Amino acid sequence: MNPTTRAFTFLVNPASGGGAAPGAVVPVARRLRDAGAPVEVTYSPGPSAIRDLVSGALARGDVVVSVGGDGMLSSLVGAVSRGGGTLAVLPAGRGNDFARMLGLPDDPDAQALLLLEGEPHTVDLLATTIGSTPDAERLVAGSVYAGVDAQASAIVDRAHHLPRRLQYPYAALRSLATYQPGRYRVTVDGTTREHDAATVVVANSAYYGQGMKIAPLALVEDGVLDVVVIEAASRLALMRALPTVYDGSHVELPEVTVLTGRRVELQADARTPVPVGGDGEQLGVLPGLADEPAVVEVRPGALTVLA
Repeated sequence: MNPTTRAFTFLVNPASGGGAAPGAVVPVARRLRDAGAPVEVTYSPGPSAIRDLVSGALARGDVVVSVGGDGMLSSLVGAVSRGGGTLAVLPAGRGNDFARMLGLPDDPDAQALLLLEGEPHTVDLLATTIGSTPDAERLVAGSVYAGVDAQASAIVDRAHHLPRRLQYPYAALRSLATYQPGRYRVTVDGTTREHDAATVVVANSAYYGQGMKIAPLALVEDGVLDVVVIEAASRLALMRALPTVYDGSHVELPEVTVLTGRRVELQADARTPVPVGGDGEQLGVLPGLADEPAVVEVRPGALTVLA
């Protein structure tokens, strides 16, 4: 792709970042137009329309720009990857964890320069399948998680009354205060282990939950998934350990197991169904130990991004 001939389709989630996304796109789009680049800006009307908008953008040869948070990005990566297009990210959400992993700038001048002159890179994605319906596979950029962190993600979605910087810490503490442990079966590249656990995270990116370094050694270009299992413990112990997740030192705790592989199967039995999330979106619930597992597989180099 020749940077001097790039055209851009911005897809904006107007609700991202508590309504910050529309304001974030204006100065960047203006700088691109001033540089002579064709720019279209569309405020996303919903998942079904997103597919059509991405298809139209890719047919024109446009770079698709995700404007919002990790949830907006997650709604686009599958369509852009399958269409063989290029994705760019303008972080304007609450978490922005995949943008953090890519080291993307937050200054409008630097963002515009990256879009105009940045080099395309390929990154891995996670292909997640829960159930057996034809559309059961979902491509995810950052991480898939089951248990207490999926509960926290759902709480974040309802915490709009709080300042953005407090939403994730509040959700984490509230979910830990009410969590129920489960019996998880985790199979990585054919090797099965069982754990009484609070949560299991299958990570492509090091970050989730607004800067928590859940999988500190994860890389988006290594073709490998990092699996982080946090064993069940008392609520107080988990709350006390929460700060260590921000710098990644939690992986040194005896209650934490880190595995790596290319294919992960997950099942769990618990008092209530174990929720599953991916990049801030709810994906369903984990199958029980007697059921067919949920599967997460790495797709090496599946997405081209400007970074």
